[in-house]
Amino acid sequence: MSDHFFAGSFGGDNAKIDDGTRLECKICWYVYDPAEGDTYWQIPTGTPFAKLPEHWTCPNCDGAKDGFLVLDDETHG
Repeated sequence: MSDHFFAGSFGGDNAKIDDGTRLECKICWYVYDPAEGDTYWQIPTGTPFAKLPEHWTCPNCDGAKDGFLVLDDETHG
C-alpha cells in the first residue's frame, strides 16, 4: 500500500501513528497537532489524527489526509 507514498507519509496507515502524533501537510506544511485540534473543521482539541472524519482535508490547501507526513516529535520539541 505504501509503495506510492513518500517515505514518512501517513498513507492512511494508522499503525504508523498514535493518539499524540503530529502530522504535516506535504503540500503547504500545515501541522495537525491533536493537542490543538482544528478550528477550521471544528475538530475539538485532543482529537487524534486517526479519528479525524473521512472528509477532513488540510485546512490551508485542501490536501488529502493520506498525504500528510508523520513528524518525528523528538526533532520538533
